[in-house]
Order: sequence, then structure tokens, then C-alpha cells
Amino acid sequence: MNVRYARKTHRVLVAAAITSMALLVAGCGAEDKPTADKPTSTTSAPQKSGSTTQGSSAAEEPTEKLAVLKGKDGIELILHSAERDAGGFLTVKGTLKNSSSRSIALPGQIRGDETEVMKHGNSLGGATLIDAAGKKRYYVLRDTDGRPLTTTGLDILPAGETAAVFLQFPAPPASTTDVSFQLPTFEPATLKLS
Repeated sequence: MNVRYARKTHRVLVAAAITSMALLVAGCGAEDKPTADKPTSTTSAPQKSGSTTQGSSAAEEPTEKLAVLKGKDGIELILHSAERDAGGFLTVKGTLKNSSSRSIALPGQIRGDETEVMKHGNSLGGATLIDAAGKKRYYVLRDTDGRPLTTTGLDILPAGETAAVFLQFPAPPASTTDVSFQLPTFEPATLKLS
């Protein structure tokens, strides 16, 4: 009778485990719908700042410029904002612009030379912030897999086109109001932090 009881208990435990896994899988699938709804709202926010037509986007940019960094072959990085958040991060948002008359392959140096970042493709992972007063250099943050917390997949920018970009850094102390923004192959620029 003990063997029968043990088998029955084992079957109940296996059934409970299978039911738990089925609920877990169903729960994971249920999260897909809210996530799918969220990008709809987040995609509308970037469209607001950089509207769907290239010409009107370029007309709006001059009022929001913190800095314009000139790169090689007519590529420009226009920085629009550098904002601290409550979590201790500094998010820099901007636009890469190809002002030349031909398509340009973005230089690989912009991703930096760290092995962990390089294996995740072209990005702005090579950017740094220099706090001269605090004598510190801040690198683009990375996630636990080594991916930089910045725009990725940057390869070729067609003539006259723009691409919205972001970079996330550790926030300098509140007393720091100016930092130098540096990106390989681009001129450095001074940013006022908000």
C-alpha cells in the first residue's frame, strides 16, 4: 500500500508541475499583448520629436540643439537633450544626419574598441562623457550581456537621411553642469546638463 501511495503522490506532483508550467507559459504569453500595446505608444513619442517627413524634422531641430558634432564625409550628430533621471542615469538623445549627396557607411570606430561591445554590432558604444571638474570619464552603460545601452544596428545612412539615436550613461554628480561629449571620428562638444 505504501508503494501505491507513493506512486499516486508522485503522479499528483508531476501533474501539479505540468499544470504550473502550463500556467507559467500561458502567463508569459499573456504579457506579449501589453508589451505589443506599449510600443505603439512609445513609437508615437519618437514620431512626435522627429516627425515622419524628413524636411519638417530638420526644420524643428535647430530650436532643440544642444550641440552639433561634425564627423567624416558629411555625417553630423545633433544632440537635442541630456537629461538626468531619478535612477541615477543620464540619457542623451539626438539625431545622426547624412548631409552629403551619397550614402555613407558609418565608421566602425563609433562602437568603441571593447571586445564585449564590438560583438554586438555597430552602435554608439564608443561615446564617453568627460567631467573635467570631477576628473572622471563616463562610458556608455552596458546590460548584463555586454550590449551597450545605446542605439544599435547603425550601418549605412542614405544621402539626406536622419536616424534618431540615444545613449545612456551613469549620471555625473548634481554639482556637474557641463560635460564634454566625445564620440570617435566626431569633434567633441560641451553639453549643459539638465
